[in-house]
Amino acid sequence: MVKENDNMYNELEISREVIDLVNRCEDACKEEFKKIDDRAFNNSLKVLSSFHKNRINESHFNSTTGYGYNDLGREAIEEVFKDVFGAEDALVRNQFVSGSHALNVCFFALLRPGDVLLSVCGKPYDTMDEVIGIKENASSLISFGVKYEQIDLVNDDFDYDKIRDFITNNKVKVVEIQRSKGYSTRKSLSLDKVKKCIDLIKSIDESVIVMVDNCYCEFVSDVEPVHPSIGADIMVGSLIKNLGGGIAPNGAYIAGRSDLIDLCGERLTLPGEGREVGPTLGINKQFLQGIYMAPTVVASSLKTAVLASKVLEELGYDVEPKYNDERVDIVQNIIFRDPKKLIEYTRGIQQASAIDSMAIVEASDMPGYDDKIIMASGSFTQGSSIELSCDGPMREPYIAYMQGGLTYNYGKLGVMKAVERLLKCE
Repeated sequence: MVKENDNMYNELEISREVIDLVNRCEDACKEEFKKIDDRAFNNSLKVLSSFHKNRINESHFNSTTGYGYNDLGREAIEEVFKDVFGAEDALVRNQFVSGSHALNVCFFALLRPGDVLLSVCGKPYDTMDEVIGIKENASSLISFGVKYEQIDLVNDDFDYDKIRDFITNNKVKVVEIQRSKGYSTRKSLSLDKVKKCIDLIKSIDESVIVMVDNCYCEFVSDVEPVHPSIGADIMVGSLIKNLGGGIAPNGAYIAGRSDLIDLCGERLTLPGEGREVGPTLGINKQFLQGIYMAPTVVASSLKTAVLASKVLEELGYDVEPKYNDERVDIVQNIIFRDPKKLIEYTRGIQQASAIDSMAIVEASDMPGYDDKIIMASGSFTQGSSIELSCDGPMREPYIAYMQGGLTYNYGKLGVMKAVERLLKCE
């Protein structure tokens, strides 16, 4: 065993004060780490069982071009995702640019002019503003005659009374639930709360389609929202987040009821061809290897978040969730209430990244956001959130949204460097 000493950290310029603080907090997190490892084992068993069931082999790595007809690997990948989720069907494609793109496809696949879309967790993530039409756009759902309503959360839970009244008195086509908090100050939504909400909706009108934005949440729990024990009809997520395992270079998935997945396939490509087309262009191996590694990578991300939460709380900052709270997603909020501290912490994460560590990140305008965004993402894949990243809007109360860590060791080093910069600016 190598004995730790200050010289080991010379290149990253991390002080003994920070080393001792982080190691002390790490010892306090061991019980939480054990829970995370146990869940990662169970999810790994689930993935491996599906690989065996679907007889995944080297022929599934083959590529298609052009129309992408008869892509056996693509079909096998979608069977694996379906099994792992406990869903009827899945659409897993590199044609999806992002999770937001997959959400857009899902919305336009399920909704028609005159239909009502109801968000029951307040305003969705910022990138959905122009998709829905909250912010005016000639290509939005609202511009096509879809009606949008929202019901805000109350004390980080669904407003069950308002939901009951609205569903009872209005014909709603799709209810949207965004589990992760996005750039809001609310808590992310547990599966227990999601199930309670779905049960209420279905008890009033079984025809309502419940769609869950599951980004950042995959493999954090034992099951996913479309599992029969929870009851969502359809869910959406990105492959440059949890399920890509840091290996998938792009893509996203939609999973759930077969009839709804068929509609999404026809919206992604074209009616009449739908899921039968879409060349994989050599990406099948990365998709398969990504989901194979995902349980372990998600566990590393969760451990990194737990450690960061404990360390920053020790330093007197408000954090959400606390290090020993139940985790719903991989995102860790650190509430700085000071723009300078948000910037310095984010710069520390960038300095500890593998790629572009020399870059000094600045707050800037980004497509889909009203506020300037500060973002550290020294990642192998552009915008990958499962790799160690940290970002946040430059607005009160100046929250850092930290997520990812392909391995816990890299995540720990990132936290150390970020805390070092933070302490120097105080």
